[in-house]
Amino acid sequence: MISHRAFFATAEHDFTLTDDMITELERLTETGIGAFYQRAVSMLFKSDELAHVIRLGLIGAGMHPQQAMQLVDTYARNRPMAETFPLALDILDARWNGTAEPAIGDTAA
Repeated sequence: MISHRAFFATAEHDFTLTDDMITELERLTETGIGAFYQRAVSMLFKSDELAHVIRLGLIGAGMHPQQAMQLVDTYARNRPMAETFPLALDILDARWNGTAEPAIGDTAA
């Protein structure tokens, strides 16, 4: 799987960087996904890029773009990067490395 599930804002949400969302991330950051991932892991990102990853992950998982923007504007912008960086990196990691499939009957995943 390429999705990540985590608490963000006021609830648990799914985050998925689909191919279309990666294309948009590349456009916004003017960087290919490989170089962007390497920069993120090395903590060489621009501050607004974390918000882009979170917002695009929400949209890729099916959230309406306007709702995703509202959540990110309220809960990711003007926050400590120590709060947003781990989530953004987990979203990128899910797409880069994949995530384990939940076991049948596993509701904790």
